[in-house]
Amino acid sequence: MALPTTARVVRLATRPTGLPTPEDFTVAEEALPAPGPGEVLVRNRAFLVFPGLRTLIGGGGSGLPVPHIAPGDALFGPALGEVLAAPEDGPLRPGDLVTHLYGWRDVALAGVEHVTPVPPDFPDPMALVSAASAGYGGLTRSAGVRPGDVVLVLGAAGAVGTAAGPIARLLGAARVIGTTRSAAKARRLTAELGYDAVLVPGERPLAEQLAEAAPDGVDVVLDLVGGEQLTAAVDAARRGARIAVVGALSGQLDPKLPGGNAPTVVDAFRVCTLGLSLRGFTLLDHPDLEAEWRERLGGWLRAGEITLPRTPVAGIDRAPHALTRLFTGDTFGTTIVEL
Repeated sequence: MALPTTARVVRLATRPTGLPTPEDFTVAEEALPAPGPGEVLVRNRAFLVFPGLRTLIGGGGSGLPVPHIAPGDALFGPALGEVLAAPEDGPLRPGDLVTHLYGWRDVALAGVEHVTPVPPDFPDPMALVSAASAGYGGLTRSAGVRPGDVVLVLGAAGAVGTAAGPIARLLGAARVIGTTRSAAKARRLTAELGYDAVLVPGERPLAEQLAEAAPDGVDVVLDLVGGEQLTAAVDAARRGARIAVVGALSGQLDPKLPGGNAPTVVDAFRVCTLGLSLRGFTLLDHPDLEAEWRERLGGWLRAGEITLPRTPVAGIDRAPHALTRLFTGDTFGTTIVEL
């Protein structure tokens, strides 16, 4: 079979003013070199649309683990694909499925060391195109969920939050509470994903809703939002509570901010007197986590113990629109462009 010599690639055309729109991107067909020694050619099946792109294309933030995306640069991110060509002396063969970070294109060329094989018996390979591992890491590494804990997930309707609620339950949490911007999504989270209560901050003050949902306070907070929601979560924490900061949606969804900061007021007196811990989480600090997550996820999927909801978007031409939908809230679970 002849190998493809071109690839369709999504690039940033102009740096957005405020939240990105489809007009800020281009989708173009570009020449693709033949794979060289140590390289693998992959036809992508799907790639992830994630809110961190707002930070990367907006130029905000510092000390990031990946570079900013400037006008003219290609977008990138987690993807699932099928190997078309690989070195004969390597472990990969045409037809193998792999994950990698060369999304936002239909065909990718990468070093063999930059792709991860998907086991042939993995029950749902598309589930690996997700940011859910960050939720697992925050709950197991930064917060350390214990049996009987009351867990609060801030920003429960996205890729991480829809997985984090069920994961917290599987780790032994006695009660799982979430927040989301939409009453309709709140109903889905309780009906489909086992959340005990889901709060909508815009309906009433979040502090009031937390007092009703967790009258004795919360033990663990998985924070994907920051801002006023994190303020309320600290106020609702009980002695020894652990707060894992995994995301900062309040900054990434604010058109007045560049996407690289999420200012929050935290009651330092309460942190001190109740012995609270507040710890950031990044996958780069835990190189052992990905293999562990894949093993546990595979087991949970086979047993029917977890579901990872997806909002599918068909075709690379719709990818810029998919990113826009992510920021307007018109998605649930993991947003994936399927090719």
